Amino acid sequence: MDQDGDDDVAAVEQSAPIKASGDLSSMVAQLRSSDAGSRELECLATGIYFESKSEPLAGQLAVGEVIENRAHSGGRFPSTYCGVLFQRGQFSFVRGHSLPSVPRASRQWQTAVAIAKIVDQDLQHSSVGNAMFFHARYVSPGWRLKRVASIGNHVFYR
Repeated sequence: MDQDGDDDVAAVEQSAPIKASGDLSSMVAQLRSSDAGSRELECLATGIYFESKSEPLAGQLAVGEVIENRAHSGGRFPSTYCGVLFQRGQFSFVRGHSLPSVPRASRQWQTAVAIAKIVDQDLQHSSVGNAMFFHARYVSPGWRLKRVASIGNHVFYR
């Protein structure tokens, strides 16, 4: 994949299996890390971080699942996490062709990395199911989509 995430030909491939058990909070505690381990997981973690870092863990998981759902949508969206993030006009934190920097030592980043690993390995599922879209509660985009869940400050749709 090129550096700006435009090459979405390669499908998202799951990394080596991760061992974590218990509820979501326990898994996050076991998997926190400053290093995502791959460019694709870095993109997924960055999306989770910038869209939901102050949300409850369930909300962060839901945001991660929307990004994953898009990557696995069979052509409706780019087929990689990075491709999904760099798709024009989809994520407001993406400016141009690079991801913003994150404070890697912060607990919020390390939590986003853990959530990204949980999403990528399908270790825990969210109540958003196959949602493909979300927005903050304080906006009202007028979408004609099926509302599937509301978690924290986000509303999810398919």
